[in-house]
Order: sequence, then structure tokens, then C-alpha cells
Amino acid sequence: MKVQLDPAVSDRLPRLSLGVLQYSGASVSDSPKMLQGRINYFVESMRLEHDLSRLADIEGIREWRAAFKQVGTDPSRYRPSSEALLRRLLQGNPFFWINTAVDVNNFFSVLHALPFGIYDQNHLVGDVICRIGLADDRYEGLNEREVHMEGKLLLADETGAFGSPIVDSKRTCVTDQSRDLLQVIFFHEAVEAHKKDEILGSVARMFTEINGGEVTNTSIVFP
Repeated sequence: MKVQLDPAVSDRLPRLSLGVLQYSGASVSDSPKMLQGRINYFVESMRLEHDLSRLADIEGIREWRAAFKQVGTDPSRYRPSSEALLRRLLQGNPFFWINTAVDVNNFFSVLHALPFGIYDQNHLVGDVICRIGLADDRYEGLNEREVHMEGKLLLADETGAFGSPIVDSKRTCVTDQSRDLLQVIFFHEAVEAHKKDEILGSVARMFTEINGGEVTNTSIVFP
């Protein structure tokens, strides 16, 4: 499976890149107490370090808001998924547990203040492209709402749109039946090359430590 950036995206965000990880033979389940404790400890530490009123000053939040504006998306109306997660946690809400794949994905999204997506490869058809949404791009989101993606950054396969740095679709959601997974990290333009490599490596290690399986592809997609 190839993941690529559409030239129209690169025209507006010339230094945007995608981190891509593919896993095979994963074993997804409810998150064990060990993982929950580790993530909850991080969340409590984060709450001591950051204040909700200064959320926009966090590196990653600031940059992704600017990127949304460059594409033409109002970041106050359509928040990057990483900002939505951080905002929810800094408001005092608990971490929302789904399964080992999604929970690790969301942990890293909060840790690095970057939108992360995790998808069941068996529900994807053909290659994947990151492009700007058209008038007929819509899907049922994980939030149970129909999401209209016109003018917004999204991921699409041969069937159509399925994910974005805002909210992903139910069509490609990861469950305990998922075995082969695609993970996409949306790197804003200020993330340096060595940091991207560092993030890819740490995500791959923890993901396979928790979910098993093996990493079959680690790459960064540039314009």
C-alpha cells in the first residue's frame, strides 16, 4: 500500500509530511491496567505542567491551527484531533479507553500534540492519498456524526475519504478483530527531520510492545 501527498496539499503546505507505520499480525484488546496506569500518570503530570487557558501556546497546537488556516479550515470550528484530545484532558475529563491500538495512538497524539490516525488495513482499498476534500467527500465519523470534508485535509483510498487530522471514519476503525493496521502521523511544517525519526521509532516500539505483531513499513512521505 502506497501513501502519498496530493500536489494541491503541498502547494498550500509545502513542508507538511506524513509519518507512516504499517503493522501486521497485531493482537488488539482492552488496554491492560499497566498501560492505563502509565497513561494516567502521564495525563496527571501534563495537567500540572499545562493550563487550559494557554493551550494554544503548546508547540504543535499552535502550528496545526496555522496549518488549518492555510488550507482554509477554521481551527476554532474544526479542531485538530490532537487539540481536541488535549483540551478534553486539561478540562479534567478522563482518558477515553477504546482498545490497545487506539489508546496507544491517542497517547502519542497527546504526548506530541500531533494528529495521529490508526486504521484497519483490511477495510482500505488500494493506495492512500492525503488531499483536500471535494464537495462529495463525507463519511460517518467516530463521533457518530456525518462529517462533511469539503475543503479540509483528508485521507482517501479508492473507495473514498476515510480519515483526517480532525476525525476519522467508522469504516476503517480498529477493533479487537483488526490484525493489519495503518498508522498515519500528521507532521506540521516545524517538526525537524530528526524529531520525525525519533517519533516514528518510539511509536513503533511501544505499539508492538503492547499489541504484538511486526512493523512492515516505516516511512516519511514528503511532497
